[in-house]
Amino acid sequence: MKPLPHNPEVMAVASHVIWFDPPEQALADPIRFLAYLMTYGTLDDLAVIRRYLDMDDFREALDHAPPGIIDERSWAYWNVMVGRYPAPPMPRRNIPT
Repeated sequence: MKPLPHNPEVMAVASHVIWFDPPEQALADPIRFLAYLMTYGTLDDLAVIRRYLDMDDFREALDHAPPGIIDERSWAYWNVMVGRYPAPPMPRRNIPT
């Protein structure tokens, strides 16, 4: 996945989407950042990030999404957006027994 620039507009999106981490930390893991973006991002947030990433990057983020971030509705929507229907199973947490 291509790294995202740390310019003011991307940093503002990072602050909005992952409000509980500093923007530099939010952008340090692009897969995690995109998982939050696909769940909580606005159309304006997406427009900014789409200037730097293509749908292959979003597909990669879905392929490696951390469990527990993307909700079912967003999971279904974004899988359709990257050309996958029906959507594969959502990421699951593995809790040792």
